[in-house]
Amino acid sequence: MSTSIDFYFDFSSPYGYFGAVEIDKLAARYGRAVSWHPILLGPIFKTLGTNSLVNIPVKGEYSRHDMERTARFHNIFYKAPSNFPIGSQVAARATLWVQQTQPAKAVELIKTLYSAYFTEDIDISVTDNVLRIAADLGIDRAALEAALISPELKDQLRQATEAAGKAGVFGSPFVIADGEQFWGFDRFAQLEALLKNGKI
Repeated sequence: MSTSIDFYFDFSSPYGYFGAVEIDKLAARYGRAVSWHPILLGPIFKTLGTNSLVNIPVKGEYSRHDMERTARFHNIFYKAPSNFPIGSQVAARATLWVQQTQPAKAVELIKTLYSAYFTEDIDISVTDNVLRIAADLGIDRAALEAALISPELKDQLRQATEAAGKAGVFGSPFVIADGEQFWGFDRFAQLEALLKNGKI
């Protein structure tokens, strides 16, 4: 099959970052493209009555340790940010806008924003930081700044998040390939088995 892989992610998710580092390489091995879907987990958590792992007692301490361990195991550079977790609305809106206006730069923006936050401790919930990163990639800073505060773009992100929830998404990264759902970076081996064999 040659259908694309749907990759849902929240910029505040370290596991989403790990997935973003690897998903293109995995997809390319099997002739697949990746459809990137920025979402906000906060509204999804609220709907489900749950919370971020790091905000849950015991699970929070475990997950912070596991993030470091996972990065080492997969040889992915990772530095726990000093401000974590963060609101990811600005980065997600910026991504949606670039996907629509300069699609060739969208994946580069996603990976650069993720890297800025999880390797350089740059707070991407700060609008100026997102604008600077985008401008460094050749994206029109003034146009993006205007778009970020537009009701239309805010509504697009809300709709994208709602659509993700209706598709069964409840975490980051969340991958849907050939109708199969995979939650978490630790499911990428199963995802690869599906792509390789057409089944698991």
